[in-house]
Amino acid sequence: MKALITGASSGIGLEMAKYLSSLGHEVILVAKDEKKLNDVKEAMPTDTKVYCYDLSVIDNCFLLYDKVKDEKIDIVINNAGYGIFGDYEMDNIDREMNMIDLNVKCLHILTKLFVNNKNTKYIMNVASSAGLMKGGPLMSGYYATKSYVCSYSFALYEELRRRGVDKHISVLCPGPVNTNFNKVANVKFNIKSLEAPEVAKYAIDKMFKNKLLIIPGATVRMGVFLSRFLPLKALLKITYNIQDKKR
Repeated sequence: MKALITGASSGIGLEMAKYLSSLGHEVILVAKDEKKLNDVKEAMPTDTKVYCYDLSVIDNCFLLYDKVKDEKIDIVINNAGYGIFGDYEMDNIDREMNMIDLNVKCLHILTKLFVNNKNTKYIMNVASSAGLMKGGPLMSGYYATKSYVCSYSFALYEELRRRGVDKHISVLCPGPVNTNFNKVANVKFNIKSLEAPEVAKYAIDKMFKNKLLIIPGATVRMGVFLSRFLPLKALLKITYNIQDKKR
């Protein structure tokens, strides 16, 4: 099989690429850092291609698809994205819009294009446990983008299932993971983070078992479950207090 992974130069995307390659699958790596991509390519045991695109530029999403649409891509993993942490009124609006372009628009476009590609059988959209919550003070824009990913992917899964379309949609919703995300978002987690290789392996294994919602880590799964029973205002207060400790 052949897999395309965005945001593949570091973190979960990189570890997914490494794990898929170790299973014998060909991989296509997409990120905006050409040097990192080529370094990763050299370490892969299977045939590997790299494409250097900044996918927050919407036209590049279509350019990427035009480059790869004639290849038999069985697996698409929409992993590219980042977060912004801090007091809302201090956030740079251009950076927020860039985040929305990458986390939401790019993912939506690539999902749409590959759903209509007859070769693609698996699409995994990487969200976050944040996307399963009712709001994230101090990371309001990021939480909202991941809520979009979850809602969009869940609805698409059911629509394709009802029509008997031979494609499977998965949504990965990890909690804290030890990756470069923390540095970009400028956050420090006060609970133990999972390691990217274990999250990547868990996610890929569950994807191949046609799991819709993938939440690595028992602690995160329990937190998501319990949050459903809290009143909205109480949950927002708790979330704010947790977020505030990341400063």
